[in-house]
Amino acid sequence: MFCRCAKRPKPAFAWVSTFPPFGAIIAPAMAGTKKTILIIEDEPHIVMGLRDALEFEGFAAISAGKGKDGVQLARSENPDAVILDLMLPDINGYAVCEELRRISPFMPIIMLTARSQETDKIRGLDAGADDYVTKPFSVNELIARMRAIFRRAARPSAAPELVELGDAKINFSAHSLRVGTTEHALSFYEVELLRLLVERSGQPVSRDEILQKIWGLEAGPTNRTVDNFIVKLRKKIEKHPDKPVHILTVYGFGYKLATPD
Repeated sequence: MFCRCAKRPKPAFAWVSTFPPFGAIIAPAMAGTKKTILIIEDEPHIVMGLRDALEFEGFAAISAGKGKDGVQLARSENPDAVILDLMLPDINGYAVCEELRRISPFMPIIMLTARSQETDKIRGLDAGADDYVTKPFSVNELIARMRAIFRRAARPSAAPELVELGDAKINFSAHSLRVGTTEHALSFYEVELLRLLVERSGQPVSRDEILQKIWGLEAGPTNRTVDNFIVKLRKKIEKHPDKPVHILTVYGFGYKLATPD
């Protein structure tokens, strides 16, 4: 199932819409114990498709059609994760992402973008997004990523909570990394990727395994998700990111965390 900018087909069953005018803030009356996903997106057919799919999969969905309304909803509803469109009618997704990060440093954020350039994706990650999906996208893939987020968050880890890599001191619980007097926030996926490498310290871990375990995705020849996150981590950990000594590339396979001599 793909979300495309086209008219949504009429469902095979009758239903009555009780939605307020599009662009208004929409919140569930009662979410119970379900994980709540905030959708910040201004295209009605994409919002409706995502809401239908998320609710079918057992999530609660809330939505806003503008960036400022999405930030307001994040403050009031405290969602478990956010799906954020890059191109919004009032403010761009990068600015929204940065504001969401100030509200909740640990909340997973997946950015939707029609831009396929690596520079745009890296900018989104630098703004605080945990992941990105390029339009048109597979709803099944997006749901798989959501499930992987919550599965990883609930999984006990064999990695210690405090780890030192050279001058970098990593606190997994606080989602933080300190080098000298400089402290960096770590996103959900950065923490989970580092945890996995620490758990398998000294052993090569394939890109395919990382994608499956952390993102819940099958490998693809053009998928650069893992490589982009490795680049981000090296910038925070390595003295010379272009000549890493801690997070090493295993060419044609994946990555490994070097063990201390």
